Amino acid sequence: MRTLAFNTTKSIHIECGAARRLATQVRGLGCQSVLLVTDPGVLAARLLDPVLAELARDGIEVTLFADVQADPPEPVILAAVEAARDSSADCVIGFGGGSSLDAAKLTALLARSGESLAEVYGINLAKGPRLPLILVPTTAGTGSEVTAVSVVTTGEGQKNVVISPLLLPDLAILDAELTRGLPAQVTAATGIDAMVHAIESYTSKYLKNPISDCLAREALRLLSANLHQVCRDGTDLEARENMLLGACLAGMAFANSPVAAVHALAYPLGARFHIPHGLSNSLVLEPVVRFNLEAAAPLYAELAEIVLPGLAGDVPARANALAEYLGGLAGDLGLPTRLGQLGIGEADLDELAVDAMKQSRLLANNPREMSFDDARAIYRQVL
Repeated sequence: MRTLAFNTTKSIHIECGAARRLATQVRGLGCQSVLLVTDPGVLAARLLDPVLAELARDGIEVTLFADVQADPPEPVILAAVEAARDSSADCVIGFGGGSSLDAAKLTALLARSGESLAEVYGINLAKGPRLPLILVPTTAGTGSEVTAVSVVTTGEGQKNVVISPLLLPDLAILDAELTRGLPAQVTAATGIDAMVHAIESYTSKYLKNPISDCLAREALRLLSANLHQVCRDGTDLEARENMLLGACLAGMAFANSPVAAVHALAYPLGARFHIPHGLSNSLVLEPVVRFNLEAAAPLYAELAEIVLPGLAGDVPARANALAEYLGGLAGDLGLPTRLGQLGIGEADLDELAVDAMKQSRLLANNPREMSFDDARAIYRQVL
């Protein structure tokens, strides 16, 4: 008999235009003073204008923290926590991409618990309590709104994580209107990121489970069926909503059956070279899948039937078809496909491989053991 615990966000609200009614949700949590955590891009896109106007009309006091950076470094988290304390906020709203949501989760925790950031790095070390927390993603990628993880950049080439059920929000709002203006390249990169979550969850070595499997398969179906459409026509709200739902389901899946070597090799690209996370994943996705074929071909073959309906052939043929499909995806969507296009050269590969091997938490989940030489060879393949 198996022992299985599955955790996710308590409440998820899916509705176009729902973000314009955030005041009702804040009041429902018994709160009246909000710290809204976001980034300069969201601010410049004016996505917050109707939200802030509605909060003001309802008498909700709002302090705006809009200094979140991609792969947020420790000083950004600490500044957000200070802003929450200085404003006596009784609620935190994360509004934006995965970095803003990750920053908001830690802000809600540390502003209330009094713990230091250094104390909570690791798995289930946070004690809490935290402030009430609402997360509103504006990209269909990270699934951060349903994961108990926050990633922080701690130095050049280095990231650390906080993993705790306390980071799961009270409410996640999926509002497709917020993603309508996303550029095609951002849409593509974040969509591939979500697909990686589903794929790696389904093939994870230790915590693979039937609930995550169901979610990962449906996530991959939604994402693969809608990604090209939203890149062609960003105003297609039905496709946009399908992408948000797919990313959310993939987030639920990998939060309980974790990601592996694709993410382990992607993290150093983001930390050292500030390559967006979804693009980092897309660059190493195909070679990692091919590396894993000898250990997980039957699972990859099952996923191939989702993204390539009607696919025929034996297990190796179907698994290879998935790898080929994934290898062509980024180029089809107009994304860079080589590290050299992003200023990374042969001289950088050793450092990248060293940093990747430090991601032991992720590499342990990979279906095939990966060495330094393996990691370096994968980077070399996409140079």
